[in-house]
Amino acid sequence: MLTATAGNWVALCRLDALQDDEMQPFEAGSRRVVLYRIAGEVYATDNVCSHAFALLSDGWLEDGLVECPLHGAQFDVTTGAAVRGPADCPVERFETRIQDGMVEVRITEAG
Repeated sequence: MLTATAGNWVALCRLDALQDDEMQPFEAGSRRVVLYRIAGEVYATDNVCSHAFALLSDGWLEDGLVECPLHGAQFDVTTGAAVRGPADCPVERFETRIQDGMVEVRITEAG
């Protein structure tokens, strides 16, 4: 269950529920978010590819890049930047923090 906290922070899961080199999808309000854990750090991006509607969490995560399962676009999970086409626009990256063992993400509502 998602819990809203002050300043649009949303608790998504316990930190120990995420393993290194793993990604997990969540819904937070109207947003589809995917969490990634890489070398102990947690990152979050929009879960929808900026090129065509596909869930990045259905793709592959390797060396800090997530690959879209539909057309193979790749994004840097630390910045959201598109690093391989056909996508030429980034995916939104969300700020993360750990509070009392919970991964929280600062969510902005989709436009």
